[in-house]
Amino acid sequence: MDSIGPILLMLVGLAIGAGAGYWVARTQFKVTQRDVEVDRARILEEAQIQAKEVALAAKDEAIKIRDEAEAEQKRRRAEWQREDERLARKREELDQKLEKIDQRDRKSNQRQSQMDKLASDLEKMKSEITTELERVAAMTQADAKKELLQLVEADARSDMARVLRQVEAEIKDQADQRAREIVTLAVQRVATEQAAEVAVSVVPLPNDEMKGRIIGRNGRNIRAIERATGVDIVVDDTPEAVTLSSFDAVRREIARIALTKMIQDGRIHPTRIEKLVEDAEAEVERVIKEEGERAAIEAGVPGLHPEILKLLGRLRFRTSYGQNQHHHAIETSRLAAILAAELGADVKVAKTAGLLHDIGKAIDHEFEGTHTSLGVEFIKRFGVNNPKILNAIGSHHHETQQDCLEAVIVEVADAISGARPGARRENIETFLKRVRDLEDIAASQPGVAEAYAIQAGREIRIVVKPEDIDDLASIQLSKNVAKKIEESMQYPGQIKVTVIRETRAVEYAK
Repeated sequence: MDSIGPILLMLVGLAIGAGAGYWVARTQFKVTQRDVEVDRARILEEAQIQAKEVALAAKDEAIKIRDEAEAEQKRRRAEWQREDERLARKREELDQKLEKIDQRDRKSNQRQSQMDKLASDLEKMKSEITTELERVAAMTQADAKKELLQLVEADARSDMARVLRQVEAEIKDQADQRAREIVTLAVQRVATEQAAEVAVSVVPLPNDEMKGRIIGRNGRNIRAIERATGVDIVVDDTPEAVTLSSFDAVRREIARIALTKMIQDGRIHPTRIEKLVEDAEAEVERVIKEEGERAAIEAGVPGLHPEILKLLGRLRFRTSYGQNQHHHAIETSRLAAILAAELGADVKVAKTAGLLHDIGKAIDHEFEGTHTSLGVEFIKRFGVNNPKILNAIGSHHHETQQDCLEAVIVEVADAISGARPGARRENIETFLKRVRDLEDIAASQPGVAEAYAIQAGREIRIVVKPEDIDDLASIQLSKNVAKKIEESMQYPGQIKVTVIRETRAVEYAK
């Protein structure tokens, strides 16, 4: 019993505590529920206020957009109205212009009709006048026109001949004066030697006994020399001399040097011959190299390829009409440089082309083609690609067209160097043939009475028949003869063509 009492008291306490807790919790729940109701009412009220504000703002924005749209519509309507007015004015102006054009067309048609009528009347009057003139003159219109043309042609030819002579005389005087000044200056400044050296082809001997030693037993020595040098050795009755014969001047020079050393040494046999020929070849190669370098230095043309210099040196052993081509190349380069400076052309191009213009002559006996084409191809292969230089070299004999002033200058310098006194010479057979060819060319022209080559073949004088050739035809005849000479003949310098026409009237007073 004593233990039940506390338990009961505990249970009663728990029951009271549970009841008190329930009451407290219920009271707190009611308070919380009341607060939630208050908050919900407040939030709802705030939401309603915000919704009203948003609605008012949206209404204001809608009103603003509507006002802007109405304003934009009014502006565009005004622009459309102005554009319509402008188009209306343009249409009105265009209509007025079209009306004016129509009026002009109508007036033009009226004037054309009047002009056509006037032309018809004039043609009718012309026909009537022509018929009357033919009746009065007793000849047709064609006959009258032919006779008038003959008279006019005769007068025109006479006037033309007089004017041509006057113009040619004036131009010739001016050109000759200027040309003489330039050429004289160039020749004076170059002033090279007059004598041209030729390749030696005769070797002197100390005595005639040396001829037998050169021939050798059964001719073995002379065959060895000819085989080693490629040169024919002529041993004849010429006292104390033998002749070397070869178209190759370099080979002939090698043979001359080798044979001279054999004669000086006195030992002549096949083994010794081969050794001396090799030494002579080396010596000639050295001379060729030195001469090529000297030519470039004297002409003032540096930077040339060694192979080009070698060919320049080979010109030392080449002649043309007796003129040494090595000296001729240097002289032409100097003349071309002086002429180019006087005429305002490219001096470097002129002197380079002048130095190399005949370089093809060093190899023209080895390859097919003219020396100009061979020279152009050779220097192109070794770095000379200036088109003016190539044109000047290729055209200095008019095988191609001259495209620059420097090409003409090189041609003139070449002619001056070849035509100056003492520069070239030719044998009597060639000279006589050239003179005969000149006279034959002149005599072959129609209307020529006589032709004479004078001034050692540097001038041809042609006497024409005055009844067959008039003054104008005389001028044309001189040009035709000069052109035919250029096309069919080879000659140094230039040839002057003079046509003489003379009419004499003789009467005696008794």
